[in-house]
Amino acid sequence: MTSQPNRKPHLMSRRTLIKAAAGSAAGLVPGLNTAVYAAGSDKPEKEEVRIGFIPLTDCASVVMASVLGFDKKYGVKIIPTKEASWAGVRDKLVNGELDMAHVLYGLIYGVHLGVSGPKKDMAVLLNLNNNGQAITLSKTLADKGAVDGPSLAKLMAKEKREYTFAGTFPTGTHAMWIHYWLAAAGINPLSGAKLITVPPPQMVANMRV
Repeated sequence: MTSQPNRKPHLMSRRTLIKAAAGSAAGLVPGLNTAVYAAGSDKPEKEEVRIGFIPLTDCASVVMASVLGFDKKYGVKIIPTKEASWAGVRDKLVNGELDMAHVLYGLIYGVHLGVSGPKKDMAVLLNLNNNGQAITLSKTLADKGAVDGPSLAKLMAKEKREYTFAGTFPTGTHAMWIHYWLAAAGINPLSGAKLITVPPPQMVANMRV
């Protein structure tokens, strides 16, 4: 093996970094035009970048990048903006109030396709989280023996009433998982249960009602 002691480490430029990130899997920007990076310089297109986030654990990368000053290395200033709901994040991305945001994967495709809201081109720059979620039943149901899909189905068949389940966004993976989970237990998610949307910060409080 030939050593190369004088070889300098490769320093990735800001433009190259962003182009590489765009090819991976969710930090998101609306309508990214790759031509800007293909022919431009390393000078930032904007000096300040407003990044929306919901206060969840997977927003840590966005928030800490600002707190620790990682943005200064690239000549930009990150302005984190705490948002109340995914719908609010979506609307601000579409109307330009936010430059990018920490969002649900399903929200990205929903906006890109115009499902459950306005249509606008989107681009994924960074994956912030893989899984880590759970389907949680209330203590009231658990006390009656509903601790999984089959036992929930038995309880619902025995006690006829409206059962309400919640997800954080209509096109989010949470909604898809709940639909699939209910169906796998023999519960029709469209007619056998009521599914509503509740913003993440309000989820625990709503389960206690």
